[in-house]
Amino acid sequence: MLKKIRRRVKTLVTKTFRKPRKPYKAPPSPSPSPSSSPSPYLSPSLSLSPPTLEAPTMSRKQPSTPFIFPKTQSSVLPDPSFFSPNLLSSPLPTNSFFQNYVLKNGDQPEYIHPYLVKSAASSLSVSYPTRFSNSAFLYQVFVADLTISASENTNPDAKTSHVISSFSDLNVTLDIPSANLRAFLVRGSPFLTCAVSGGTALSISTIHAILSFSSNNALTKYTIKLNNNQTWVIYTSSPINLSHSLSSITSDGFSGILRIALLPDSDPQFEAVLDRFSSCYPVSGDAAFTKPFFLEYKWEKKGWGDLLLLAHPLHLKLLASDDSNVTVLKDFKYKSIDGDLVGVVGDTWTLKPNPVSVTWHSIRGVEEEAYAEIVSALAKDVEALNSTAIATTSSYFYGKLIARAARLALIAEEVSFLEVIPAIKKFLKDTIGPWLDGTFSGNGFLFDSKWGGIITKQGAGDSGADFGFGIYNDHHYHLGYFLYGIAVLAKIDPAWGRKYRPQAYSLMADFMTLGRRSNSVYPRLRSFDLYKLHSWAGGLTEFADGRNQESTSEAINAYYSAALMGLAYGDTHLVATGSILTSLEIQAAQMWWHVREGDKLYEEDFTRENRLVGVLWANKRDSALWFAPPAWKECRLGIQVLPLLPITEVVFSDVGFVRELVKWTLPALQREGVGEGWKGFVYALEGIYDKAGALEKTKSLSGFDDGNSLTNLLWWIHSRDGKEEEFGGEGGCGHCWFGHYCH
Repeated sequence: MLKKIRRRVKTLVTKTFRKPRKPYKAPPSPSPSPSSSPSPYLSPSLSLSPPTLEAPTMSRKQPSTPFIFPKTQSSVLPDPSFFSPNLLSSPLPTNSFFQNYVLKNGDQPEYIHPYLVKSAASSLSVSYPTRFSNSAFLYQVFVADLTISASENTNPDAKTSHVISSFSDLNVTLDIPSANLRAFLVRGSPFLTCAVSGGTALSISTIHAILSFSSNNALTKYTIKLNNNQTWVIYTSSPINLSHSLSSITSDGFSGILRIALLPDSDPQFEAVLDRFSSCYPVSGDAAFTKPFFLEYKWEKKGWGDLLLLAHPLHLKLLASDDSNVTVLKDFKYKSIDGDLVGVVGDTWTLKPNPVSVTWHSIRGVEEEAYAEIVSALAKDVEALNSTAIATTSSYFYGKLIARAARLALIAEEVSFLEVIPAIKKFLKDTIGPWLDGTFSGNGFLFDSKWGGIITKQGAGDSGADFGFGIYNDHHYHLGYFLYGIAVLAKIDPAWGRKYRPQAYSLMADFMTLGRRSNSVYPRLRSFDLYKLHSWAGGLTEFADGRNQESTSEAINAYYSAALMGLAYGDTHLVATGSILTSLEIQAAQMWWHVREGDKLYEEDFTRENRLVGVLWANKRDSALWFAPPAWKECRLGIQVLPLLPITEVVFSDVGFVRELVKWTLPALQREGVGEGWKGFVYALEGIYDKAGALEKTKSLSGFDDGNSLTNLLWWIHSRDGKEEEFGGEGGCGHCWFGHYCH
């Protein structure tokens, strides 16, 4: 087989007058355990019986129950003690915007736009945060501007300071039993809304001094001016008697709705806006994918009048211009680390992200004159594939090796060098199969029923193993690599695809379930935030700055790979869902991670020194990475590029920004000890506007990232056609031909 490959390579290389390169030596890579060992995933004791793996074909009929990997009891997962008992029978969120409220003491703040909200000691504190910034990082500062509690503890026997009584895509409801308070924390609401029961006497304290305190005649509105230049307005559904001292406000017994809002810039002209919308309040909010590349928000509201909420910059960009259901109040704004939050009136929003085309191969195609050079590298990369030499048992690094090999198969298709595909197919079957059927001795996938999700054998007993996969960190990253390999293998070997379809869909569903049924196996969209419109990592670890995400490109890969899997299985619903999540993740990356010269989103000192955010937190922007300091700019670029795929072209469609980014990064390559693998990603982006220069640099590389290869870099550079400028801009709408006929 390989002799035939060498003969053809020799012919092609001779015809194109190019010298063959030195063989690329692949890094030693993980060995699956012998396939003859018994499969624990087929144990007769399992309560769910998936189709037998030995069957050559499977029925096209949808299984009555989804495949579940073997159940295990983790020794490192926390108990979900803050959830109402009626929620515990369903899968629970593990990377949500309110995750801090259910971890440890539940007393770390969360960013519920536009406020930081903290629950502690049977009270609720709200902060309209100021921002600290320098050239390395910026964050919002929590100060307890107002703290609400009961004057006397109404439930001294309460086991926790608060209870999550309900949650959805755009809200979480927090009950504080010891204060008879129910807080409707709806994202983007300029009002903090609480239902007070039991005729409770309330206490509202501040760390500032109260300069003035006044009410309307009906005693349903109070205006409070503090010595930090803030003005707050309190609205109630019925009269309430409030009295105050220097830094506290108390009430008589009260039952009803209490709403508190900061007056933007303490500007009296905006008080009329708050007055007008104070009587209509949201209690929950859902998001729905109503049709391809459409996302609809719908809030449940109570009271009377119209609903006022706040939109962040990406919302404003995606809000349908023909949506007559909403009115944008352009001058009504709150400051935010995510950019100005602008008032929008309406209880239903329609967002229209740019269409993207999910493709197996390059968008523009590879120039035929370059086939020989790519084929030469491809033959060597394929010859180096050896599943028995793989040393890692990490779900992350193993997944990267699988996806790297899958790239070789698709490149082989694109350059019409099909002779290597059988060898790639064997490697993929030997590496993916043991993870799916439970015969890989070094690690494997298991099911945790406490929170509802897949964990690894190593992660079940070690919270740090597999980068925290066992505590639900980075699931979309790891599983995205596996899905890419599965999608490609199902494409080139449909019989294998049918055999392992139940396991493949289970991996996808771990982070991409859309359903909300109480009997769902996995929570709804484990990583993706339907308000921020990008994914979060972090898992079940408490962080003062909330959830975080480092690599947007690996998040994009997860949804892109799921869409490819949909293509392989003929599942149009999966293709559509994966595609819109891919599009949203791309546009969020371009909005918040890509920092253009002269941008006004972040402070001037941070923008001047950074072209990329390293780690983006709910409440912070950091130039450092989890594994590298800010000076290692090549790592910061690389972690926002890898894995290099056809969809990467859409992510970096703004060629002007790419030039800025590469110019910013190149000096870092002069530092001693810079990894060859990271250089490869810098040269890949340079190839977007300087193909010849990037090609020369790429050929000089002596090594590659473990998820990348010389073949992949040559494919990328030779699929640049030098006409990228015409597709400049964000979102990649120019890369979807059907986009001309959409929306």
